[in-house]
Amino acid sequence: MKRLLIASMLLLAPGLVSASGGGGYHLEDADIDLADKESLQRGARYFVDHCMGCHSLGYMRYNRMGEDLGLDEVQVRRGFIFDVKTKPGDPMVSAMRPADGEQWFGTAVPDLTLVTRWRSPDWVFTYLKGFYADENRPYGVNNAVFPDVGMPHVLAGLQGVQKAVYAKGEDGHQGPLEGLELTQPGRLPEQEYDQVVRDLTNFLTYVGEPMKLERRRLGIYVLLFLGVLFALAYALKKEYWKDIH
Repeated sequence: MKRLLIASMLLLAPGLVSASGGGGYHLEDADIDLADKESLQRGARYFVDHCMGCHSLGYMRYNRMGEDLGLDEVQVRRGFIFDVKTKPGDPMVSAMRPADGEQWFGTAVPDLTLVTRWRSPDWVFTYLKGFYADENRPYGVNNAVFPDVGMPHVLAGLQGVQKAVYAKGEDGHQGPLEGLELTQPGRLPEQEYDQVVRDLTNFLTYVGEPMKLERRRLGIYVLLFLGVLFALAYALKKEYWKDIH
């Protein structure tokens, strides 16, 4: 039992690190709603417009996304497919070649289908809000929850530019990252940018497990069935053992 407990803790350790932000930075509550189809539709458009130039959703197909989000084939073709060779039944794959990603960013660009399951929705939400100016990085930005990030801040035009605020350490040295401060506003006010990021996070959470809401709905019926079955089994047990007890 002790060995099993230790093994379980080791398996959960990466998830606990991700939940705390990886570097101790506080994660904000994403406050997403998978039942909000309008939010999911907006998030899908934001992803295609701003993220899909580099990142793929290799385990999601356009037509499956459209069906789940309440979009017909015409809306999917006009709003999400820009290559005449791509069909609605194709996976949502970026046109970027892996070799180009390694050359430009120093590593292969990851597929984001399971990013919210690997990290968490709160991590993704805070990550998309956590870019700040850092002239020591190749693209001039760093990230509060992903130090030494290799990608540029593709939403900088919407959010603006932030600077890092550090706590005061001992002996006058720089302490840990305490927060971020907006120094150059973007096109969107803070609340509107937060909604953009929330919609993106909502969409990526849906992509990671499209059947999540259906699974939960079916789970209620399964538990009710098991409850009824337990009552019947218990009554049958009493009937069989009535002469002994």
